[in-house]
Amino acid sequence: MNKDPDILCIGAMLWDVIGRAPRRMASGADVPGRIRHVPGGVALNVAVALARWQVSSAVLSAVGRDPEGNSLVAEAERLGVLTRWLCRDSGLPTDCYMAIEDSEGLIAAIADAHSLEEAGGTILAPLDNALAGWSGPVVLDGNLTEELLASIARDPRLSGADLRVVPASPGKAERLEPLIATRRGCFYLNRLEAEILAGRACPDAASAAEAVVGRGAARVLVTDGPNTAAEAIANGPTITVTPPKVTVARVTGAGDCFLAAHLAAELNRLPRDAALRRAVDASAAHVSGKDVP
Repeated sequence: MNKDPDILCIGAMLWDVIGRAPRRMASGADVPGRIRHVPGGVALNVAVALARWQVSSAVLSAVGRDPEGNSLVAEAERLGVLTRWLCRDSGLPTDCYMAIEDSEGLIAAIADAHSLEEAGGTILAPLDNALAGWSGPVVLDGNLTEELLASIARDPRLSGADLRVVPASPGKAERLEPLIATRRGCFYLNRLEAEILAGRACPDAASAAEAVVGRGAARVLVTDGPNTAAEAIANGPTITVTPPKVTVARVTGAGDCFLAAHLAAELNRLPRDAALRRAVDASAAHVSGKDVP
């Protein structure tokens, strides 16, 4: 674990508690199912997925020195993620995410990222020394506070970085406004998140991606569940790819898998359409219960 990273993933690193029922659930339902405790958080999910593509990633986040944090760090390292630049001296507990899924997808979720929010800019301290002058790709997670995201948009330590930005959830999409205003970065959104940033409803992923580009973003990728995904760029053509049909086995983490596959493809210099196809296929495989590659 002494190698240098290819990518920095900045944001949430926590435990996911995912309950899944094999059938549709009504509000207030109490049904049998499975509950999993797995490493999670957008930043960590992307880093783990990148490791499967043989891309070395480091996570900048806040993780407690409690037993949950110790086991989370150990598991992340086992999965190939670099963890030596984590903020672990805040005195705060390790964060947690809880979700309930049924056969149709996500029912509800709660993200407790209070330790990450309290740690704030201290998670960026390695950019002053060990990671100074970073100019490679940086995955930014919308679990960061709006103030920190706005600060990162102006941070000279990341002025040369290739920013890849993901909201984490529709409720956090508006936090990305300061980054759109800088006309920097590549944004990875689902259609609802894109509609929030565009300020209007959109009939499909292509129109949603184009609407966010119209707001000032340079490059936007939008997914829409089993429907066609799209990539729009400023002053260029929009491209689309339709996902393969799969049986839904899980939904949490699909967007993170999409981002990782797309970024890994671009690091391998695949053209736009091939990179989008790889991302869509990887996300579909994840939803079906498979890990790729």
